[in-house]
Amino acid sequence: MSADDAHLQLLYQPHLAHNAASLSTLKWLCTSFAGSVAGVLGLENYWGFALFFASILLTTAVVWSIQCKGDVDRYVQGGWWEIINPGQENIASFILFWTLFYGLVHVYD
Repeated sequence: MSADDAHLQLLYQPHLAHNAASLSTLKWLCTSFAGSVAGVLGLENYWGFALFFASILLTTAVVWSIQCKGDVDRYVQGGWWEIINPGQENIASFILFWTLFYGLVHVYD
């Protein structure tokens, strides 16, 4: 048995599925909150997307340091790319919350 086979044998699929679902939920919550903050602050154009990328980097740092304890490959099958990748649905959620809160707060500006 090779080293890769031994590594794959240590991965328990239900735990990986749970970790992937938890990570997806956490990324959705963080990007939705960042979109709400961007809308309330009245950020427009590139400043709003800069906040989006900053929230992705902050979420990645928190997941890496607190949840994965510095060992990403042990908890997430995709490694770093799985943690950093914001996902198409999270970008859409960010824009949705950004425009919603911008419209609610700055309706009479």
